[in-house]
Amino acid sequence: MAEMVGYARVSTREQTLSAQIDQLRAAGCARLFIDQGSGREAREDTDLGRMLDYVRPGDVVVVTQLDRLSRSLMDLLNLADQFGQKGVELRSLKEPFDTTTDDGRLMFQVMGILAEFERTRIRTRTLEGLKAARARGRIGGRPRRLNAKQEAMIWRLRKEGESLREISRMFNVSVGTVSRALKRREAGNVSD
Repeated sequence: MAEMVGYARVSTREQTLSAQIDQLRAAGCARLFIDQGSGREAREDTDLGRMLDYVRPGDVVVVTQLDRLSRSLMDLLNLADQFGQKGVELRSLKEPFDTTTDDGRLMFQVMGILAEFERTRIRTRTLEGLKAARARGRIGGRPRRLNAKQEAMIWRLRKEGESLREISRMFNVSVGTVSRALKRREAGNVSD
């Protein structure tokens, strides 16, 4: 028996899936496949890969919008082709199309191009904004876990032979944080 299969994805662990899950459930999807991450993992290690193995002829794969299924037009077209070969229909809740018709496939491809174009525009605007902020002296990113005084103390402890692991325990941070602080200090990118 054919079923509606939902697929949801967010790019980072900080983003929430609840809105997508709610929309997919409201659309009638009983079975959901969910990925959280950049989408750079090997496909067989993701729920997208598991969903490709799971779907059967007559099933309908439902996404809230196309860019949740794939980040590139080429990958999106390959997925649509794989679904088509399996006899599986693809449906987006946001973009209206039907991949079982020629007109629907054309609309699907146009929507994929527009989604990729919009992602590129967002990336360009973000990079321009970061560049402008740096020019004004603002450095983006997450705040550092250690202040300049703590980094100076870490530098002295390391020079005295203390291990990275022990220093990380003293300051309740990861070894990587300690290592980055030491590298900044070594490169002269700090102020006391």
